[in-house]
Amino acid sequence: MDEETVGVADIAEIVRLLPHRYPFLMIDRVIDMRADEHAVGIKNVTFDEPFLVHYPNKIPIMPGVLMIEGMAQTIGVLGLRSMPASERPRLLFLVTINKVKFREPAVPGDTLEYHVDKIMRRSNVGRYRGEAKVGRKLIAEAEVGLFIPLGAQ
Repeated sequence: MDEETVGVADIAEIVRLLPHRYPFLMIDRVIDMRADEHAVGIKNVTFDEPFLVHYPNKIPIMPGVLMIEGMAQTIGVLGLRSMPASERPRLLFLVTINKVKFREPAVPGDTLEYHVDKIMRRSNVGRYRGEAKVGRKLIAEAEVGLFIPLGAQ
């Protein structure tokens, strides 16, 4: 089965699609979007991120919950991009987070990849599997449910 490739979303398109802004925007780019089935969100973690958790004598780390938010934002771009522009709502709502596992921290210098795949979508509710990776190493995973308020602007 061929999947329709819908391509790449740069930061300008991401801010057009999502209401999130710095410092709460957890993706810099979305690549490898295929219909509403799959995408990879990219986040470059830098030392000056305001949300990094600093421990004495340790390298700062990105909170795991923000990796889940990065997955959700990647899903949001994928879902909204696959909808006609005239039907896109301005807000999406994270409604469930299941099967969460944090395996390794993300640290400054890491390029996080949020690999998301649709499990199911019915009308305005979708469930997706997300994995956060640094290189080929899996560092976090979760199933994420989103609500898209159709007809609401």
